[in-house]
Amino acid sequence: MEKKKIMVVDDNRNTRRLINDILMRTDRYEIIPASTGEACLRKLEEDPVNLVLLDIQMPGIDGMQTLKQIKDRNPRLPVIMMTAHGTIGHAVETMREGAYDFVTKPFSKERLTVTVQNALEASMLETEVQTLRSELKERYTFENIVGQSGVMQELFRSVEKVVDSEVTVLIQGESGTGKELFARAIHNRCRARKDKPFVAVNCTALPDSLLESELFGHEKGAFTGAASKRVGKFELANNGTVFLDEIGDMSQSTQAKILRVLQEREFERVGGNSLVKVNIRLISATNKNLEEEVRAGRFREDLFYRVSVFPIKLPPLRERREDILLLAETFLKRFAARENKEIATFKPEALTSLLAYHWPGNVRELENVIERAVVIASGSHITPDDLPAHITEAAKKQPSAFGIGDLQSLPEWIEKIEIDVLRKTLLEFEGNISRTAKKLGIGRATVYRKAKKYNLPISRQESMSEE
Repeated sequence: MEKKKIMVVDDNRNTRRLINDILMRTDRYEIIPASTGEACLRKLEEDPVNLVLLDIQMPGIDGMQTLKQIKDRNPRLPVIMMTAHGTIGHAVETMREGAYDFVTKPFSKERLTVTVQNALEASMLETEVQTLRSELKERYTFENIVGQSGVMQELFRSVEKVVDSEVTVLIQGESGTGKELFARAIHNRCRARKDKPFVAVNCTALPDSLLESELFGHEKGAFTGAASKRVGKFELANNGTVFLDEIGDMSQSTQAKILRVLQEREFERVGGNSLVKVNIRLISATNKNLEEEVRAGRFREDLFYRVSVFPIKLPPLRERREDILLLAETFLKRFAARENKEIATFKPEALTSLLAYHWPGNVRELENVIERAVVIASGSHITPDDLPAHITEAAKKQPSAFGIGDLQSLPEWIEKIEIDVLRKTLLEFEGNISRTAKKLGIGRATVYRKAKKYNLPISRQESMSEE
């Protein structure tokens, strides 16, 4: 493992020596000493480091001035301030100027070691987040849908092939997986319809008698309370897209009328006699298994085949855990901007909790959790204290359930996820590098290099061809 470079800036030689002795007990760090602020700034120009331990009170340029110059040159470089008990107020002030944390003299060995480790992990995390931000713009989105996992990348590529067609789409998945978001994305990518209406109808929100009027409209006097003619959703969506959410909850009589619209491209308003012709694309969604509903006689078989020409299965969040970090960062950026807060990223401990939690409410639950965390956060990072107790407690009670019991940092988590995904995909394609690379959306050379690094199985022919 490459050693992390830590610059220790203090005019007291004994203090520098003490810190060196504490941190060098492990073989993880390389210590670079500096006795003044001027020397610190000069050495940083010559030899970049991963962390700075900076005393507040020094001759010449003091710690506060040195901190400001460091942050002007490299805002992401973490700085831990060192202070005597009498200047803690100054230390708190330095944190407003961008210091990561502060430690007081005389040092607690445990406090110093933990603070250094946390600062380095936070810095690595921020670097990872910045990388994900750039990748997010380039690769991991389909309209507003985020996913770097192999299953989501494959889904994006598959859906891209039908966005400009007229086929009906059936989106299946648990509640909170983003079915309406996917429907909107398909509509927005369709060149012929993207500038036309997208009309969503929740089939469970209205009783059957009102749902028919909602979909097809009604004539004046069609029923008690129908004081005027009303245009229905299908008519409003003419030349655009109708999204029927939870279509599996629709009654048999309404199913029959939907089938006629798809077959004839026309319908009658409730209480009307004249035909209304429409040109719409239908996208449906359900959290039920419609094939089982057909076998049980609760959903028309002929309608099922009409609405499911192109079926999409959205995976639950627990089956694409490698997307949690990317989604959490996306939501953090959105809500921090809305709340006008400068929140850089997550503390590693908070991310560990997010990654360990089972997410029964899927992406919608994660979004709500991050929104709440941003609202109540008081610092520049989301901490475990900003998360609901049931999420942090779940991580404590069952850490081994998700394989994180022995993992101490985010990079280890990311590596574990990467290994798991690569191993499963290689096994699926019997070690075939080309097919694995295609499914994961990465290059052949990348698959080969990582398979060698993690000692994963690849076919003998593939290994010989790469070498």
